[in-house]
Amino acid sequence: MGKLLVIADIEGKCSATPRGLALAAKLGLGVEVVAFTYESLGGLNVSAAEKAQVRKRLLDQRRDTVQARIDKCPGAGEAGQKVALRVVWEKDLHSWIKKHCTPGRYLAVVKTGHRSESIVHTSLDWQLLRECPVPVLIVARKKWHRVRPVLATLDLASNTAAKRALNRKVLDMAKQLAAGLGVELEIITAIEVPVLLADLDLVDPVTYAREAEAAMAPQIAELAQACDIPASAFRCKRGPVERVIASRAAKVGAQIVVMGTVGRKGVKARLLGNTAEKVLRHLKTDVLAVKP
Repeated sequence: MGKLLVIADIEGKCSATPRGLALAAKLGLGVEVVAFTYESLGGLNVSAAEKAQVRKRLLDQRRDTVQARIDKCPGAGEAGQKVALRVVWEKDLHSWIKKHCTPGRYLAVVKTGHRSESIVHTSLDWQLLRECPVPVLIVARKKWHRVRPVLATLDLASNTAAKRALNRKVLDMAKQLAAGLGVELEIITAIEVPVLLADLDLVDPVTYAREAEAAMAPQIAELAQACDIPASAFRCKRGPVERVIASRAAKVGAQIVVMGTVGRKGVKARLLGNTAEKVLRHLKTDVLAVKP
């Protein structure tokens, strides 16, 4: 049986824990909840043994807090669901998660969204989106609707082998998720018109979008056949990617948006971001980011 890794929030209400447990129960998956805690003990003028006691007390306190939170989740542990709790003394959460998410160990990481970033600070959300080896589900803080559809977002503007493979992976995962949750599957792709060219009247937006959609038709037909999905289920809409996806997600009330991310790193990632991160800033729902 596959397993989800749920990251318990350090403090405050944790949306990831109930969402992760509910998804796992619906999909027949196991759950491991990891709760981090850390405090520098170097300034304590006590013996090593006493520091160890302080550390144990903090770990036990954290365990009790998170276990109580798990016990309050509706249906936790019912129907044979396996929920394991691990409490870890660690301040570098990103490195720990990246190290432990080896291929085949977890199907996905589930984490409450904290969607903020500056040029000098990168949140854990962005670090995981860029570098976590497994898919990452960023959970919105608002309540989700269990009967709302899953929205798959595809990038059909590129015909490279890597992009085609990622589109297939996104669609396969979205289809499986929708089937497991017993909800409809929606599919959207954006046609982004070059703004500068349109402003200079070098391209007509309507004509450009029509021609782009025609060029995408072979890919749509291929994906439709491979995934056993009617070609009519694929929607193409003109506009900036992040706005097209956010608009469609809001219109259909999507409970989860599944999308691919290339995971840029370093300064380039901070300055430019990538499509998944731009979309996250606009969406008000859960987002499952899938890497190649």
